[in-house]
Order: sequence, then structure tokens, then C-alpha cells
Amino acid sequence: MPSPAIDDYLKTIYHHTEWQDDRITPSQLAGELGLAPSSVTEMVQKLAAQGLVAHRPYGPIGLTDEGELRAAAIIRRHRLIETWLVREFGYGWDEVHDEAEVLEHAVSDRLLEGIDERLGRPTHDPHGDAIPDAAGRVHREPFVLLGAAATGHSGRVLRVSDRDPELLRSIESAGVAVGTIATVQDAATLRIGEAMVALPDAAATAVWLSA
Repeated sequence: MPSPAIDDYLKTIYHHTEWQDDRITPSQLAGELGLAPSSVTEMVQKLAAQGLVAHRPYGPIGLTDEGELRAAAIIRRHRLIETWLVREFGYGWDEVHDEAEVLEHAVSDRLLEGIDERLGRPTHDPHGDAIPDAAGRVHREPFVLLGAAATGHSGRVLRVSDRDPELLRSIESAGVAVGTIATVQDAATLRIGEAMVALPDAAATAVWLSA
């Protein structure tokens, strides 16, 4: 049955391993959701009983095939709505996350299909995150986190984390956007064309480039 609480858990678990390989731990999940560890433990046990996650006591949490499909479906809703708000309503990429959090539980399947069709079946949202298709499939290019990229590495900006709206605004004001071609000078400096662009220190863990 549809449940916003379950969807939020599955979405958080799914999102954790999109841009790195380590599975999420119960304490990390509690921190991401802003909940007490005891509440998270209880819910994870329920999700495991429903066949949505695989988990051993005190171990990391992973999605089952069924859980991944359900998570991909709600991620698809969220990211299509974000893209819709930016393209059709003039929202900034720093403004859409909270709106999409509300709308993803309210938009019907019919309206979502209409949004997808109107937008031309986009594959990525405004932050560069992949939008799963209706079957839950995604395509991602090989990537490297800015803070882990070697000096002199050149690539396209593939993704900017949407966790911090202020950081998004700072990155945008520096002239960096998804699709920008850049060369790494250090973890806080990019060369874009002939210009040297200084980024906030937090960008080192919030910007991904093509590998």
C-alpha cells in the first residue's frame, strides 16, 4: 500500500548509493531522516518483513529488487516534478526540492505521465540526478567526486547535490552548472575556459564530474 513514510525510507536508502558504493548504516539512515535510531530500527524491521530491504542486525541496509523498484518509482516522481517546476514555472534549482517532496505524494500516475511527455522524457533532473524510466532503469556515466579528482582532470559537471540550497546558489553564482566543462585545479577551484573559478569548500563533496 502507498505510504509516504515507507517511500521516504526507500528513497533515502536508494539515494545513498547512487554516487558511491557503500550501503547505508542504520545510524546514517537515522541521521538523514532526522529520526531516533530506535524508530529507524523498528521501521527497517518492518521493511525487511515486507521484502523491501535486506538487513542484518547492526549491519548496513540494502534494497531488495522489489524495494529498488518502489524506490525508483518515487525517485522518478520527485525528479520529474523538480524538472517540471524549473522548466515550466521558472523555479531555481535551489527552490524545487521541498516543493517536490510535497507534490510527489499527490500527483496521479496520469498527470505524471503527462508531465514526462510534455518535458520530452528527460533523463536527468536540474541537479544532474538520473530520472528512472517507468521500468526503474537509469543511465549514469562514469563519474568522479570533485574532492577526489586529480589536479588537471577535465570533465563535464554531471551533478550538484541538492542538499544545501545556499551552496547551490553559491555554485550557480560562480558560473558553474550541470553540463559545464571544467578542469580541476584543486578541490575548491575549477578552470572554466580561461577563467579560474573559486568554489566554496563544501563543493568538494557536492560536485561530480565525468570521469
